[in-house]
Amino acid sequence: MLYDVFEFQSDLAAGTRSWGQLLHDGISPWTQAGYGEPATWVAATARMMQRAGLTHARPSYGIDAVTVGNREVPVTEEPVLRTPFGTLLRFRKDLDSEQPRVLVVAPLSGHFATLLRSTVRTLLADHDVYITDWHNARDVPVSAGRFGFDDYVAHLIRFLETMGEGAHLVAVCQPCVQALAAAAVMAEERNPAQPASMTLMAGPVDTRINPTKVNQLATERPIAWFERNLIATVPRRHAGAGRRVYPGFMQLFAFMSMNAARHMHGHLDLFWHIARGETARATQIETFYDEYFAVLDLTAEFYLETVKTVFQDAALARNALTYRGAPIDMRAIRKTALMTVEGERDDICAVGQTMAAHDLCSSLRPFRKRHHLQAGVGHYGVFSGRKWENQTYPLVRNFIQANA
Repeated sequence: MLYDVFEFQSDLAAGTRSWGQLLHDGISPWTQAGYGEPATWVAATARMMQRAGLTHARPSYGIDAVTVGNREVPVTEEPVLRTPFGTLLRFRKDLDSEQPRVLVVAPLSGHFATLLRSTVRTLLADHDVYITDWHNARDVPVSAGRFGFDDYVAHLIRFLETMGEGAHLVAVCQPCVQALAAAAVMAEERNPAQPASMTLMAGPVDTRINPTKVNQLATERPIAWFERNLIATVPRRHAGAGRRVYPGFMQLFAFMSMNAARHMHGHLDLFWHIARGETARATQIETFYDEYFAVLDLTAEFYLETVKTVFQDAALARNALTYRGAPIDMRAIRKTALMTVEGERDDICAVGQTMAAHDLCSSLRPFRKRHHLQAGVGHYGVFSGRKWENQTYPLVRNFIQANA
């Protein structure tokens, strides 16, 4: 029922976009002829109508080239390994010299991995970059089976094995937990492909520390409430028909409700930038919301297991995490160097939550550990934006190179 209501609203939004196109076509001759207000207001309204609704289509990474040294190097996307639930995607560069191989571990939390395009673009100058390009669960047939917390960890292990010995992990937000789990499992098994280093950025390692609103929402109700109220069944019109999912639109609405006023003002600003012909400013806002409104569904089992394991039980924080039914001990990590990065103003993963990984990895020598608190940034500023590029990234780059 939940998904059916959303689909009905999506159909209405499609109608709104069509009417917006008609309105745009009708007003264009007037605006092109130089007419001002109210023609420009109508044109702005038409453009806003054309943006109505969400999309479940993965946006493009849009990384065609990167500057390496003093030259521009073409970049091509190369699928290295594909499963029903995700692709190990490489951003291939034609270079004579080798660079450290880095697996960017993207969140599976309602958006596509393309949300990290800025992170990838920055890393590409100095690294051979791969990413966990997760698939939309509503497009995965039920016959493909389940995808839970352990399956995410298993994918990381398989991806690292495919990349080969000596690769590095850079995990962003939610999958910092699974990155730690994968590293510990591989260490216990003495897997030669265990990562040389892992950089954990703004991740919920111990959500009991300085709990945020997100943490509180995840713990104030029993897991049965989440399953009863937030899980839906994919409708027949999609390839994953019948699969139980946590819809991406639910996660989006939850995040937007936390900053409703900011998003409202953002759209008002967009309207007036369009009406005034301020193209650059309008494009900047549109680019952000094009990505933000591209949503991805999670399998129900992954979402529920993550809420229960990470937030409600704090299994990792208590070093009580399991994998395939067997306990994992973070103290098994002895060779994988650890760096944690936090944002001073992060209202999703608060200060201290990611740094907790250092206490868990107690077998690591002090010279294999590093922590960085980035001043003046919120959650997204940890891995994107000017401070990421100019202040945080150089430290991450040096850390990877020191452990290559």
